[in-house]
Amino acid sequence: MSSIRTFLILSVVATLVLFNFIAAIQGYSSSMKEAELLFDEKMLNTAKLIANLHVEGNASNIEHTSTIAFQLWKDNKIIAASNNAPDTPIADFQPGYGYINFDRHRWRSLGYYDRKRNVWIALAERDDIRSLLAENVILKSVYPILLGIPLVSLLIWLIIGYGLKPLRQLANELSNKKNNDLTPIAAKESTKELKQVTTSINSLLQRLDTTLEREKLFTADAAHELRTPISALKIQLHNIKQEIPTNSDALKQLNDGVNRMHHLIEQLLLLYRTTPEELSKDFSEIDLYTLTQNIIAEHYSGFEKKQQNIELIGIHSKINGNTFGLTALIQNLLNNANKYTPKGGDIRITLEETESKYSLRVEDSGPGIPIEARDQVFERFYRHKNQQAIPGCGLGLTIVKHIADLHGATIKIENSSFTSGCAITIEFRRQ
Repeated sequence: MSSIRTFLILSVVATLVLFNFIAAIQGYSSSMKEAELLFDEKMLNTAKLIANLHVEGNASNIEHTSTIAFQLWKDNKIIAASNNAPDTPIADFQPGYGYINFDRHRWRSLGYYDRKRNVWIALAERDDIRSLLAENVILKSVYPILLGIPLVSLLIWLIIGYGLKPLRQLANELSNKKNNDLTPIAAKESTKELKQVTTSINSLLQRLDTTLEREKLFTADAAHELRTPISALKIQLHNIKQEIPTNSDALKQLNDGVNRMHHLIEQLLLLYRTTPEELSKDFSEIDLYTLTQNIIAEHYSGFEKKQQNIELIGIHSKINGNTFGLTALIQNLLNNANKYTPKGGDIRITLEETESKYSLRVEDSGPGIPIEARDQVFERFYRHKNQQAIPGCGLGLTIVKHIADLHGATIKIENSSFTSGCAITIEFRRQ
């Protein structure tokens, strides 16, 4: 059940309906038995009254209600009878009750002997009429119970809703918290159970805040401390190049390894600096076209070195974002395009605008990303086997997706418009 409130209401109402249904059936059954006894007692009193009729000789066709039939027998002869009574006895000449069928109906019969006048009274009453009268009386007492169920259900809905109000307030307070807000929840006046929940949540938030802070410090300190030995290694490598032939394979592998390590450390620092609490501090209106143009100009030497054709087309699109984060996003996209596009290849950046979104599309003529790997390339340190021949750390697209998520943007990978390669599109919602 997705809603506690719905579950509680349905459970209580179902229990109430079931209880009332069982009570109604039990009440109906017992009330019918009581009604039978009352009707039988009325029949006996009616028989006693009929026994006191004064008739001389034989009297028949006495006008009477059609729901009751009676006969007076004396010496095995009818001395009086109602006009709807048959000629045959409607009850055995034995005291007691029974059932008989005549006149197309089922009748409740009674045999009664009056010793004083030495007469038998045979009395019959329509059974269907008796049942109908009893049901009418009983149902009139049951109907209020059944009709009251909707009203009781409404009261239950209101009461449970009021009882869950503190829980809704807690849920709203949690949902309104920002991504970087791990402060404890204010302990307002609430029920005993909700105080326990609030205490547990605050404890969890405190542990989470401590863990995240420790992780940030570790990442920042580790990456920062590693910068110094990496810089020293690069200086030593520069000095060694003066003494060892430049075509040394060992020197080339060592240099590539140091550069790869330096790139990894820079990416780790970048990943730390693009946390929600860091980016959300400084959001402003940014022209994506101008920003992309400046980044291309800054890194143009890398594209020129590989004789790649890079093209920027589109319009000036202004979005609300963080300059550092969007710069890192575009730099990583262009770095990937530059890295995987072969010498003399093509790279195109397109900026478009629609009524609902702005899009940034970077496509190249490289080997592309296989369809089965397009969801995995955003995972940390993941590199497809086709990419492992080219130096990298597997964090570039992870950072791109991370920054896109923090800006509420979506990201997708498609085939490029060139004969080969892939196209990565970032779509920003319009404010």
